[in-house]
Amino acid sequence: MTDTDAFIDTVSMEEDPGELFAGDSGTLDADVRRVLVRLLQRRFLLAEKNAAQWKTLLANQQVIESRLHDLFVHLVVDHDRGIAYKRQVRSDELDVPVLLRDEAYTRAETLVLVHLRTVFQRERGAGETSVRVDVEEIEQTALTYFDPTLTNLATRQREIRAAVARLAKDGLIEEVSEGRYRITPLVEVVLSNERLVELREWLRTPGAEVVVEEDAPEPDPEPAPVAQTPELPQENDLFEETDR
Repeated sequence: MTDTDAFIDTVSMEEDPGELFAGDSGTLDADVRRVLVRLLQRRFLLAEKNAAQWKTLLANQQVIESRLHDLFVHLVVDHDRGIAYKRQVRSDELDVPVLLRDEAYTRAETLVLVHLRTVFQRERGAGETSVRVDVEEIEQTALTYFDPTLTNLATRQREIRAAVARLAKDGLIEEVSEGRYRITPLVEVVLSNERLVELREWLRTPGAEVVVEEDAPEPDPEPAPVAQTPELPQENDLFEETDR
């Protein structure tokens, strides 16, 4: 054996079509890798907006789930709504490093979310396939749950508008024209019917208005005792991301 025989000649990428880049040791096709990366980067994947990636996901669901499980992350595929999202694995028996962060919705965001979910449920029950709502309606409804003695109405309005912007960014609503939004099926996933009933009951309780002092810091995301206030929905109970 000569010295040159002791070494294995490298194969160029052109001669090895399975290698996507120099040194690539991955085994997934390029399209499958893109879906995996999208699931890690974004909170969700919608079938209606990403038809090709949705098809790839369904055809390769088992292997994508396996890759995410290696990271202690669950894949949830809601076929009825056409939504896929990820969820952090948590266990009392196993030391699980947390890759995905949780972030609670603020109280203003929760009030807007409850209204959106209520409207969506009502209109879908009436046979509407595309549920829409105006920002003025959202604002007026949410304001009814704030302490009416507070004088700084502009502050409350800014909080509600910021909440609308946040939920739009999360994909729960889509602006179809200035100040008018379409409510997406994601609102049903983020806020279950059971949680919606709980929050409605809380809001009907005397003295349950949301009070935020003028110069106070953001409300503590820790849930108050159930006897006083139900737990606010956690955004990343369902949608999580590695960074912002």
